[in-house]
Amino acid sequence: LRIMDHENHSTVTEFILAGLTHHAELQVPLFLLFLGIYVVTVVGNLGMITLISLSSHLHTPMYYFLSSLSFIDFCQSSVITPKMLVNFVTEKNTSSYPECMTQLYFFIIFAIAECHMLAVMAYDRYVAICNPLLYNVIISYHICFWLTVGVYILSIIGSTIHTGFMLRLLFCKTNVVNHYFCDLFPLLELSCSSIYVNELLVLGLSAFNILIPALTILASYIFILSSILHIHSTEGRSKAFSTCSSHISAVAVFFGSLAFMYLQPSSVSSMHQGKVSSVFYTIIVPMLNPLIYSLRNKDVKFALKKILDSRTCS
Repeated sequence: LRIMDHENHSTVTEFILAGLTHHAELQVPLFLLFLGIYVVTVVGNLGMITLISLSSHLHTPMYYFLSSLSFIDFCQSSVITPKMLVNFVTEKNTSSYPECMTQLYFFIIFAIAECHMLAVMAYDRYVAICNPLLYNVIISYHICFWLTVGVYILSIIGSTIHTGFMLRLLFCKTNVVNHYFCDLFPLLELSCSSIYVNELLVLGLSAFNILIPALTILASYIFILSSILHIHSTEGRSKAFSTCSSHISAVAVFFGSLAFMYLQPSSVSSMHQGKVSSVFYTIIVPMLNPLIYSLRNKDVKFALKKILDSRTCS
């Protein structure tokens, strides 16, 4: 059947990315908007990594995970946004088959990594608030390292499975991808092979990589909330809440938009709604995370002030 398909149809060697909008008058304003967002994302995330590495009092597990999250956000944005910006200023934005599959592969790696890294950070906060005396034993630097390695191993396995099964498909219907990057559902829509296994994998792996981290985060915060309610001093409660508020904000935006896109059948999901939710977790969240963590965190503000003061004095 595959050979007959191959003989009867010309297979796709390059894809055309439809982009975010077809309205010509919106192209330049959107280009400037997303260019600004990308600059803020790069400066914010690389700045956060640099700040954490330079400030000795930020050399703790919590900030080690935060610098890992910043690295994931920087990579995720860099996989998606530059290609999207090209789309706004060119008439026809093409992507070769290998280029498209490479973008898909790295996009999935960093999307899965973000899910699991947010879960690891929730577990870190749970241990810090519920078992403060054992914190340095449970979350040692050795454990931090292996938790981070585990996040990337799960990401690479998930992405390799998705991309491997995508490479088996034959694309011969059309080469126009109704999206601003090579994402799973828009590519599956173009296949003339059976996508039943692929759709099962999307639902199965998405449930594993979205639901399990989300449930880990939920369970961590149920225990954290219970512990906070047992703290008698108002100051102690507000301090415990403040260490978690940034993480809760980041989790809500990321998991909300990701679940909207992947935890429903493709027939139900409108691609136009999908584009909007994709903008949140591929472009907006990587920009917001360093801002959320820096604006709502006294330690980060103090470290930044200290470095700026030392530069001013020198």
